[in-house]
Amino acid sequence: MEQFKTSADVLFVLLGAIMVLAMHAGFAFLELGTVRKKNQVNALVKILSDFAMSTLAYFVIGYSLAYGNGFFVNAEQLAANSGYELVKFFFLLTFAAAIPAIISGGIAERARFGPQLVATFLIVGILYPFFEGIVWNGNLGLQDWLEGTFGAKFHDFAGSVVVHAFGGWIALPAVLLLGARRGRYHKNGQISAHPPSSIPFLALGAWILAVGWFGFNVMSAQRLDAINGLVALNSLMAMIGGTLAALAAGRNDPGFVHNGPLAGLVAVCAGSDLMHPLGALAVGAIAGVLFVNLFTIAQNRWKIDDVLGVWPLHGLCGAWGGIAAGIFGSKALGGIGGISFGAQLVGTLGGIVIALAGGTLVYGLIRATLGLRLDPEEEFAGADLSIHKISSTAERETAW
Repeated sequence: MEQFKTSADVLFVLLGAIMVLAMHAGFAFLELGTVRKKNQVNALVKILSDFAMSTLAYFVIGYSLAYGNGFFVNAEQLAANSGYELVKFFFLLTFAAAIPAIISGGIAERARFGPQLVATFLIVGILYPFFEGIVWNGNLGLQDWLEGTFGAKFHDFAGSVVVHAFGGWIALPAVLLLGARRGRYHKNGQISAHPPSSIPFLALGAWILAVGWFGFNVMSAQRLDAINGLVALNSLMAMIGGTLAALAAGRNDPGFVHNGPLAGLVAVCAGSDLMHPLGALAVGAIAGVLFVNLFTIAQNRWKIDDVLGVWPLHGLCGAWGGIAAGIFGSKALGGIGGISFGAQLVGTLGGIVIALAGGTLVYGLIRATLGLRLDPEEEFAGADLSIHKISSTAERETAW
């Protein structure tokens, strides 16, 4: 029976890894549908290439940095325990690879391809696992300090802060260092609208992400005997809360409507195993409003050209999720309890500080050495023709 349980856990985590792997198609189509037509090919190539680079970085450095377990032993040792450690790596890799996928949406349409792959290796190999290990493996003793100080450790069940906020706050300095797309903001104060190139593809990406998210959240239990339907229902309630709030706050705008469920799902990750479903609904609704308003303010008032709005969607909604777990996870609001608001606040702010500092360092060094941005002619022609030498659809028939 012990062997059966182990094999069941392997299958459980493997299915979760496959579901989160499928979410990367959602990242790709969400970006493809949002960027202008001349950058659609680049959106697809970036997500796949970043995933490949992430796998290499996490296998060689990142996973062992976070958890102390490496893979440079013989295959017989790796196959022990039905290869559970291997599928756990696969599952956590898909989380790690979400970081560059998040960043990709913010820097779209004007970032150079090669330097971004270098950034991906550094972020997934070193920066992300450093914070991941602190939160999910107790590295450096900071979780013990939080428990001793506030009575509970920092709780992030499925990565509101560890994955989403961390990725969004790394993206912010990358976006600022790159600068706005050429022609986006004019000296006279006018703003050039860059509408989505394909609402159907944008919607497809959002749906793929939403479906895969139930693997992202539910299977974060990592053991079959730890699975809980509360996580699934809380994820669903946060998703619809984010959708309806974004529908109202965004005044029926389809871009906001389809990012609303993602805002809710980002926010509920941390406390999805603790909250009452009505609490999850409220967390998702607040996230939906937060995304719509901060996306609009950042784009129009602060002139931050974050193409997909990854800083408000992942950075701010993820941070809200980390803090919200300390509010709606409490028994006073129908939650399971065993959580501290102080620990949630300190853990969330700590993640933001590390992400901002790390993102500034990585992208600052790359800008100073390799260069971050396409030159004006390449940006005008579009990343598809400039980098990949092909457009998403043939503009003219061949005539020989």
